[in-house]
Amino acid sequence: MSRDRGPRTPRSRRRIDRRARIAATVTAVSLTAGGCVVVHGEREVVPATTRAEATEALKEFTAAYNAADKAFDPALDADHVTGALAAIDGARLTAGRAGHPQGNPDHSPLVLSDTGFTIPKKAGWPRWFVADARANKGGDSRWLFVFTRDGLDRTWEAAYLTLVAPGAVPEFATDADGWAEPVPADATDLAVRPRDLSRDYAGYLQDGGKTFAAGPHTTGWRDQRAKDTSRPGLATQYIDEPLTGGDHAPLGLRTKDGGALVFFATRHFEKQTAATGTAVPDPSDEVLALTKGEIKQSLTMEFVSNEVVRTPKRGTGDQRVTLLGRIQGLTGAQGG
Repeated sequence: MSRDRGPRTPRSRRRIDRRARIAATVTAVSLTAGGCVVVHGEREVVPATTRAEATEALKEFTAAYNAADKAFDPALDADHVTGALAAIDGARLTAGRAGHPQGNPDHSPLVLSDTGFTIPKKAGWPRWFVADARANKGGDSRWLFVFTRDGLDRTWEAAYLTLVAPGAVPEFATDADGWAEPVPADATDLAVRPRDLSRDYAGYLQDGGKTFAAGPHTTGWRDQRAKDTSRPGLATQYIDEPLTGGDHAPLGLRTKDGGALVFFATRHFEKQTAATGTAVPDPSDEVLALTKGEIKQSLTMEFVSNEVVRTPKRGTGDQRVTLLGRIQGLTGAQGG
């Protein structure tokens, strides 16, 4: 797998505790041989950014993320996160600060290495790119970030973060200059359109089906839920919802085999109701920090999840969508 998926020159190239933690009409710059030329970004098909700018964006994000984690202060990286990652990260930091107002006693800086960038060439806003790196956390998993911005005067923000197994990231389709091809949300040449993935995944978790291939985040998660649904003295209900608006919109890249790698988000609710004469299991401090109301007989937890999948080209081989990675975080809770 190529480590630098930016332009080539002619010569080269994250029970309750566990789940609660799980972690335009402006102008665009188009590179030319002689330097930078300003063109109309709403019309011209141009690279989303340069490799140098993508590198700086990841560097700035990492510095802000580490500062926020050390202080347990979501304000310190608020300008560098958006969408699903902002919801997950912000809630984690808020819960941490409630228990440790002086900062994170277990802080260990995130260090990224072996980084590559996949930069699509597209018209209009938002513009976005993918960063793929190793980290000093998460074992051997690759960390996949998606950075977006809505204009040249805006800061690059990380909207998605998923961890995938080594070697699971596919090869992307690129043009002669090394720029990747974005996949439209309504692309009909795929087994599932990117815009339908969030809805279909939420539906699959509720009812099952054949849309998604077997795995820990599909059949495995449904099996675990089935075991947890009814335990002595405790009933658990699950609600799953698509999350697609604004900065939660799906983003996809064309792969060499004609399919696509797509990032999307979902929202999940888990309601635990204790039988008369019993009580809900004691929540963790992190859960309590995000809980509104008094926990009497029930506790409803809200989670946001972001996923990355491979969806095959329509009509070719196995048409099931493969879920490569998912990170989920508790974002709120309600006692009842």
